[in-house]
Amino acid sequence: MRPPRRDGAPAPGNLPPELDAFVGRAAELAGLAGALDASRLVTVTGTGGVGKSRLAARAAARSAPPDGVWRVDLAPVRDPEFVDHAVAAALGQTDHTARPPRETLLAHLADRRLLLILDGFEHLVGACAPLVTAVLRRAPGLRVLAVGRRPLGVAGERLFPLAPLPEDEAAELFRDRAAQQGVACGDDRTVRQVCRRLDGIPLAVELAAGRLRALSPGQLLDRLDDRFGLLAGGGREAPHRHRTLRTAIGWSHELCTPGERLLWARLSVFAGAFDLEAAEYVCGGHGLPADEVLDVLTELIAQSVVAREETRAGPRYRMLDTVRAYGAQWLAAAGDAARMRRRHRDWYVGLATWCELDWFSPRQREVAARVEAELPNLRCALEYCLSEPEEARLGQYLAGSLWFCWVGCGRLAEGRHWLERSLRLDSGNEHSRLKALWVLGYVAVLQGDAAAAPAALQECREAAQRSASAVALAYAEHRTGCLALVTDDMAGAETLLRSALARYREVGELNSNVLMAQVELAMARAFRGDPADAVELCEDVRRVCEDHGERWARGYALFVLAYAAWAEGDPPRARTLLTDFLSGAHAFHDLLGTVLAIELLALVTTADGDPAEAAVLQGAAQGMWPSVGLPLFGSAHYNVPHERCEATARRLLGDERYEACVRQGARLGREEAVGLALGRPGSVAAPPDPCGPVRRARGAAHMREPAASPTRKGGETAG
Repeated sequence: MRPPRRDGAPAPGNLPPELDAFVGRAAELAGLAGALDASRLVTVTGTGGVGKSRLAARAAARSAPPDGVWRVDLAPVRDPEFVDHAVAAALGQTDHTARPPRETLLAHLADRRLLLILDGFEHLVGACAPLVTAVLRRAPGLRVLAVGRRPLGVAGERLFPLAPLPEDEAAELFRDRAAQQGVACGDDRTVRQVCRRLDGIPLAVELAAGRLRALSPGQLLDRLDDRFGLLAGGGREAPHRHRTLRTAIGWSHELCTPGERLLWARLSVFAGAFDLEAAEYVCGGHGLPADEVLDVLTELIAQSVVAREETRAGPRYRMLDTVRAYGAQWLAAAGDAARMRRRHRDWYVGLATWCELDWFSPRQREVAARVEAELPNLRCALEYCLSEPEEARLGQYLAGSLWFCWVGCGRLAEGRHWLERSLRLDSGNEHSRLKALWVLGYVAVLQGDAAAAPAALQECREAAQRSASAVALAYAEHRTGCLALVTDDMAGAETLLRSALARYREVGELNSNVLMAQVELAMARAFRGDPADAVELCEDVRRVCEDHGERWARGYALFVLAYAAWAEGDPPRARTLLTDFLSGAHAFHDLLGTVLAIELLALVTTADGDPAEAAVLQGAAQGMWPSVGLPLFGSAHYNVPHERCEATARRLLGDERYEACVRQGARLGREEAVGLALGRPGSVAAPPDPCGPVRRARGAAHMREPAASPTRKGGETAG
């Protein structure tokens, strides 16, 4: 068990790699860390800009439990129904089932010892309070650190009110931010007066310090004195500190040039981080030419209004929620909010369109990283489209176009949420509705939902026939064939998949979906006892994928080739193919591909003479299957490798040791399980075998015999 961290370093989880320069707050930091050690639910409250999030992140890093610290940014979330999805996404949880997200969250957290930070929850208390109550009841090892402007109101909640900085610490923060800009503060008395006027609110102090490139501390103080009454705003009934924060932000706003104020307001339409190209498109024009956005943005960064950060998807920018909300008020006052939301929607609909096309290219992994980074804004665009009646068509189109994100990047549950919500609307556009329907059917198939999948696909087929949409008909037929495949109707699957491939050829369709249809046909052929035909089909897919740089569909072709290699008695080739497949599937967060690869690798590992490791791998897969759906879809054909591996490993190890190995595997996290399957250094070993080398050697002698031929089952071959 890893001891609590006391060095202030970021804890495992999804905290940012740096927690910002943290100045002062020593007593509060120690107090909050102590509260986290003593209580299962702590809520940090305080006015906007007082430093709640920063203190919470630092304290959490010092009090990290064994399974790490996981932060959920709820500020961009507007739909209370999406809270569970947002928490699951932040936890990196991949669930392919049709279960409600609350149920999968509770199952995921039940045995974990982690710290969950719910940051910016105050506008979602009605959704967050019952969720926190449920997870604390279900997961005894879980602690929750809530961060907001009000309490959650949950039984057992320990409140940690955070006050502004004392004058000494506020002055230290001011000097620190000045030093970062290479500016000397000069007279300490003036610095203290500035900080006193700003009530020691860290955000206000940092905004003021951001002006030191142009103004001296004395000039800052003069301008604050001149404008304090004018800019307080908010009415006399507002709390003094709220008025002071508004004063600081408003004062910084007044010191901006007209172009800077305009960009500040327009940037408020973004949820979370954004990139330069998006800012130029969305915010450019009507008084701010697109080619001037970079220069104006640079000035806002210098003034601490916007922050720059490095991500896997490249440089990105963001505003603190308080600063963004101030800009949004100005945007609304200017009567430009609706137009800017439409431009934001246009950009992200266009981004989704290009990413869907680029998914079938050498840029596939970059697309996955880009969409991951853009999810808050894509969700914002979806929310807008599905909240405005005249936008329903684009909502359906956007939800459908993101199929590669929902399916290829392990976000089935979220995708289903948006697809079902879009299909409840009357868009008046058959094309967008058909796309959303077949994507919903596909998602439901992969979730093992035997009721929703055929209903959506049948509706899609009938509507496609009525409207003579050959493309939608091909997709509906393809996914119906996929449903037949995972429900053991091999003859039906082969008929439907061959027909779908013919339709794709007729309309000139070629992309990852089309290649997956050929892979699924190959799987049906392998299950029906024709591995040679399966290999020919998948080698063709492999060639096309390599020509186009496609990785995702190629991985599933490798799986079928590995299955055929195992069936034909070539475990080394099967292992090579499977490790390639597993590496790719794991990189894409494709849980289905990951668990299929581990199951077959377990069987190959028995052939390598290591039944104990094979049993550990089976246990690891067993821990993942509940997030995929019914184990191996409940399919007799898909289940054959699992059954053969279990039978052999039990025979070689004995029931007691086999079960011990499976239990150990079930305790592995996904990263550990994948590391073990890929043979990475430091992977978890199987429990020691009391019979040691004798049984291991005997197992190796048995398992190096050629693999048995596929057996007949129900008139077909279950390979």
